[in-house]
Amino acid sequence: MPGSNDLALRIGLLFAFAATMSFVAVWLLQPVARRFGLLDHPAGRKDHAQPTPTTGGLAILVGILLAMALGNHWTPIRIGFCASAVLLVVVGVLDDLFDLRWWLRILVQCLAVWLIFLSGVAAEHVGQMFGAKTTGLGAWQLPFTMFATAGVINAINMVDGVDGLAGGVVLATFCMFDAAALYSGNFQLAEQLAVFAGAVLGFWLLNMRFPWQPRARVFMGNAGSALLGFAIAWASFRLTQNGAHPVTPILAPWLVATPLMDCVVLIGRRLLHGHSPFHADRNHMHHLMLDAGFTPAEVAVTLIAINVVLGGAASVALLEKLPQPALVLTYVAMCFAYFWLTASRRRAVAFFAWLHRLLHGSPRKPDGKGLTAQTAGGED
Repeated sequence: MPGSNDLALRIGLLFAFAATMSFVAVWLLQPVARRFGLLDHPAGRKDHAQPTPTTGGLAILVGILLAMALGNHWTPIRIGFCASAVLLVVVGVLDDLFDLRWWLRILVQCLAVWLIFLSGVAAEHVGQMFGAKTTGLGAWQLPFTMFATAGVINAINMVDGVDGLAGGVVLATFCMFDAAALYSGNFQLAEQLAVFAGAVLGFWLLNMRFPWQPRARVFMGNAGSALLGFAIAWASFRLTQNGAHPVTPILAPWLVATPLMDCVVLIGRRLLHGHSPFHADRNHMHHLMLDAGFTPAEVAVTLIAINVVLGGAASVALLEKLPQPALVLTYVAMCFAYFWLTASRRRAVAFFAWLHRLLHGSPRKPDGKGLTAQTAGGED
């Protein structure tokens, strides 16, 4: 076990280096975005005032790869991750340029999972989901790993609809993953997660709305949502499928609760109505909140905070030895409750208006603008 001071210094340096490289890459890639047309243009429900670069995913990848090179731990597992990450970002950039078919994106995501599977990363079990005995996946390891990864990627893609939201939720998720890795003694993974978090922070500082920054300067694009969703899935497998430093897989969905719940409920409702799972609409959680009077910045801050509260509550429950099936049932119950809430748009908007009054005071009057502050990289 490394000295705590040395470990903290190393993690801090990797985090800061990745954040700096990502931040600088955002600026350096702006002329590249304009040269090759990697821009999201104002149209339809999008309210950004001018074409905005969609090179955030590329910038995050640069930050990750440079910081990993600094860390100098080129194991087969990390090589597999890098190969898959580069593949997803390249295809994501092509998707931003040419709007690829959904089935081609899913096929590439499965190929990326196959690459990490060859390097030894997979979902081997789902923990004590159904009782005291760990449930192994056996021959279903690869299909389940593909399904779970595609699900997380598309959840991040769907939540990428308001400036700062997807990046902020992912940043919070990586920080919670990092805390879990440190608690379990998985120090190599903790360093890797610090790299992920730092690279996302460098992007997020230029994507979030602040008083001194009234609009996003860059979007993550489909390349970014694919990269970050994949990185979350990869990190969750590395965190929860490690026999030497065990963390129950049941914790992972709680650490990215809001995007996953929104994704599961929306896809379920679309299928029930006979629509494609990838059918675009304005029924996402952030759309309902905007209609209820939240500003884009308030949406981002609120959902990031909710995600942290849910992840923290689940972590405390596990530390207090709450039966793992109870956490599974609670998560499922939350999904059903949200499904019921959003079955009526009027009821959902009224609920979020009440939440706004509780957290932020009386909501602003919706003006029809800002309904989707950012959609580059999202499905809408």
